[in-house]
Amino acid sequence: MPRRKQIPDADVLDAALDVLHARGPQALTFAALAEASGLAPATLVQRFGGKPDLLRRTLLHAWDRLDRRTAGDGARAERTPEGAVAFLVGLSGQYGGIDSYADALLVLREDLLDPDVRRRGAAWQQALTDVLDACLAGTPGAPDGAGALLATHWQGTVLWWSFDPRGPVAEHVDRELTRFVAAVLTPSPADPARAGAHTGS
Repeated sequence: MPRRKQIPDADVLDAALDVLHARGPQALTFAALAEASGLAPATLVQRFGGKPDLLRRTLLHAWDRLDRRTAGDGARAERTPEGAVAFLVGLSGQYGGIDSYADALLVLREDLLDPDVRRRGAAWQQALTDVLDACLAGTPGAPDGAGALLATHWQGTVLWWSFDPRGPVAEHVDRELTRFVAAVLTPSPADPARAGAHTGS
């Protein structure tokens, strides 16, 4: 009988991430991962160590995936305010519906408890801001730090959506970020060079 090809760690960690998101951090056991991956629990222990090590590897794997997606989407983003909004709308798709978003907050708690994983989050924030700054660089009236402002407003927009999720999160983000960009990046008629002025209503 031919020997079964070894499953790469990345594929096993994908399965672990599915368990993590579907059932929560406490459910990520070697027994659960064995069922999801088809590998024996003893094999998983040999490859990943104890349960805390497995959880940490899974969290870091999730950040690796997000970094790759951010870099790919960021490289393709149109260097305009509309491109910045579209870039963030695309990333918002990862949140899914309200149940999925609520489950993700449980995973975020685990991220925040590990200093090394927190550093990955800080690095991702900088990468995100760099993409947004590039999209907004040629926009008249854009204030200093516009990319960071837009990134912060994006995260707040998603959080407020979660309290009243009557429509898809991507549609909500698109609408609210478009309003934000129009308000913050549109110069006033009296002083076209002044950043942050609101258009008249």
